[in-house]
Amino acid sequence: ELTTMAQSFGTGRARLMLGMEATEGAVRSTPLDAYGTIVFATHGLVAGELSGYAEPGLALTPPSVPSASDDGLLSASEVAMLKRWVVLSACNTAAGDGSPSGEPLSGLAKSFFYAGARSLLVSHWSVDSQAAARLTSQTVALAASGQAATRALRDAELAFINDADGSYRTHPFFWAPFALIGD
Repeated sequence: ELTTMAQSFGTGRARLMLGMEATEGAVRSTPLDAYGTIVFATHGLVAGELSGYAEPGLALTPPSVPSASDDGLLSASEVAMLKRWVVLSACNTAAGDGSPSGEPLSGLAKSFFYAGARSLLVSHWSVDSQAAARLTSQTVALAASGQAATRALRDAELAFINDADGSYRTHPFFWAPFALIGD
């Protein structure tokens, strides 16, 4: 998914952190404000989903020896330095903060806005990995070609529905979890 998206930006315009490189330390040490679009394609956790974590986060590659600064989970309070458009190709990234009265976007998404992101592509529920990879990759490719991000998401969703040929993948569960919020 990330490799496909990187191709949309052209040679030398993307930096990929995959597998063992996708750690909290690597994210923190990268000058993220140098990139117009930041993409996380991973698992998104809602508050309380993982024992011992009271806030939402993104799963990254855990280090062989966890520390307070790198435990493999980029929590909402650790999100920093992100600008412009952030793509969160993960489950539940628009979910609430885990409190009984938690409203949508009060958790992980909200922390990205506080950190300076201008817009986010987020999911409202758990996503099918293959569908998410296709939708987010196509959305990024269309946006990189000059389409407005909102139009790019719409066109990617319509293409997904039209390519499903009446199969179960036409169900909104597969194509509708993503929303673009912000600018």
